[in-house]
Amino acid sequence: QVHLVESGGGLAQAGGSLRLSCAASGRTFSVDGMAWFRQAPGQERAFVAQTTRSIGMTSYADSVKGRFTISRDNAKSTVYLQMNSLKPEDTAVYYCGARLTAYGDWKFWGQGTQVTVSS
Repeated sequence: QVHLVESGGGLAQAGGSLRLSCAASGRTFSVDGMAWFRQAPGQERAFVAQTTRSIGMTSYADSVKGRFTISRDNAKSTVYLQMNSLKPEDTAVYYCGARLTAYGDWKFWGQGTQVTVSS
């Protein structure tokens, strides 16, 4: 099992920045991909960014490219999401996900952290 805990959410003004963290515990040596998703009220959970260790791949949703950066500290089993130039439409609950293979299902999830961007 892999346990994920997000932190770093909060309130920011449009144009501001926030940094989210997701700390993994448990069988972290088996984790290949780690990602961020978000869910706004009344909407489905949507992909934001991911990083996959085995193939050295990082990818982003078009809506956050150039503004958000995902990074990973394998020694700390932690993944980060640096969010710059925030927009009100970035308001959502942000979830950390993990998977055991490069193209497998996102099997493990954190509890989520709220990000609110005011205009």
